[in-house]
Amino acid sequence: MTQNDILQLGLYLVLILAATPVLGLYMTRLFAGEIGWLRPIERPLYALAGVSDAREQHWSAYAIAMLVFNLAGFLLLFAILRLQDMLPLNPQGLPALPSDLAFNTAVSFVTNTNWQAYGGEGTMSYFSQMAGLTVQNFVSAATGIAIALVVIRAFARKSARTVGNFWTDLTRATLGLLLPGAVIAATSLIWQGVPQNFDAYTTATTLEGAQQVIAQGPVASQVAIKMLGTNGGGFFNANAAHPFENPTALSNFVQMLMIFLIGAALTNAFGRMVKDQRQGYAILATMLLLFVAGVLVAGHAEAGANPLLTALGVDPAMGNMEGKEVRFGSFTSALFAVITTAASCGAVNAMHSSFLPLGGMIPMLNIMLGEVIVGGVGAGFYGVALFIVATLFIAGLMVGRSPEYLGKKIEAREARLAVLAILISPMAILVGTAMALVTEPGLAGLLSSGPHGLSEVLYGFTSAAGNNGSAFAGLTANSVFYNTALGITMLLGRFAMIVPVIAMAGGLAAKKATPASAGSFPTHGPMFVLLLAGTILIVGGLTFFPALALGPVVEHLLLAAGTTF
Repeated sequence: MTQNDILQLGLYLVLILAATPVLGLYMTRLFAGEIGWLRPIERPLYALAGVSDAREQHWSAYAIAMLVFNLAGFLLLFAILRLQDMLPLNPQGLPALPSDLAFNTAVSFVTNTNWQAYGGEGTMSYFSQMAGLTVQNFVSAATGIAIALVVIRAFARKSARTVGNFWTDLTRATLGLLLPGAVIAATSLIWQGVPQNFDAYTTATTLEGAQQVIAQGPVASQVAIKMLGTNGGGFFNANAAHPFENPTALSNFVQMLMIFLIGAALTNAFGRMVKDQRQGYAILATMLLLFVAGVLVAGHAEAGANPLLTALGVDPAMGNMEGKEVRFGSFTSALFAVITTAASCGAVNAMHSSFLPLGGMIPMLNIMLGEVIVGGVGAGFYGVALFIVATLFIAGLMVGRSPEYLGKKIEAREARLAVLAILISPMAILVGTAMALVTEPGLAGLLSSGPHGLSEVLYGFTSAAGNNGSAFAGLTANSVFYNTALGITMLLGRFAMIVPVIAMAGGLAAKKATPASAGSFPTHGPMFVLLLAGTILIVGGLTFFPALALGPVVEHLLLAAGTTF
């Protein structure tokens, strides 16, 4: 790592830390209904929908409302994609999507995964991009924030039978947070050169006399919410490596900031809502500790040269530039990869499959750990809350203390629900990968053999279960098998995890809070930070080490020996 690399990482951390308390205070007031300008906008919407923001829901009613809303969103998006050729704003005359691809894409965007088994500019009309995908970018992110609020209220309230109102939380997250942020972000991206128009694609004649089709469209508006809402779905097939999505070093840095902003600020909002900001700082410190460790490993790996290319005469001083944009370089590409997988964003400005084995393993491992290193908007917070419950339950058993967090006793019901939610994603990843590797349709999608081929499939199911959406793009995923298998994996990784989280939160909200005593385990100091980080790493390590050892670790050893499989 060069001095410039260290300065870039340092500036990034400083800006995230500076923005966290400001945005955290705003979100605290927003979800308490204290933002004056929003009230005249949301009240007519509640009246139209027959919703009262003063009427809260039991955890089961909250979960049902969330599931019904997302089911409706899936059906609407599926219909848009299947009828794309009959809908407006399709200047290229693009056809409707096949049913398996429409299913996969609709599930992908509803679950905030944004996995794309298609090339955006060659598949999606402007109407599908705007009315279909971009709308889900907003409401899927708002759903994640709403579930995080349920978990926060679980620890902030005492003897409560309700956990909030899903419709109110969804509306405030969308109109009060995501929409204003996306407008500001889209404006800055347009300033940097990102297109925002409804023009048909332009056909240009190159200097060599060839014809080239230049895709464009309403790009900035989608890029803004894909980053702010940690969605990741690209308007173009090359995603954030495309110069129309990410034209400059400044736009690249701003997009990296956008990915972390809301997830980091939710830790501060948590501290404010439970009336102890030290708790939020401890969670954020754990996240950033794991994040920086990942950046150092991936950055160091990508700064090194590929020995096979060096043997062919490629200058090793440039680092591993295969699959990367020259305007970003090896470290900035590695930094972006760690950020986008530490959150559940999945946007990419470099091809992860072209990373060196250890450099590519870090993004994969980030997702395997549950994407709790800041994580997706809302999803990262409720994910780390599960690990907090598991950590304190384990620690309590080890030292003979009654496990509790913020005065709420962690009992068998909460521990079972937390472990269930934590294990759903690993189960989906490993079972899905195993099925793909022993079936003919699964093996047909591999473009690589040996350890890298295993990594392609493993990364695909990891990305789907973790609702990330990035890929080792050597995997040919647009097939009936992968569209179906990955679609089911995305649903499990999202909703089979969310329901136990809401159930756990409902039980915790109903508990009485007991004052801290001399026997209470402190949850705001360095010891807790290390214990929580260790639990996250141990769970991920024990679960996925055999698979990683057969994939990127073996590939690294072979490459170090100057050979491949």
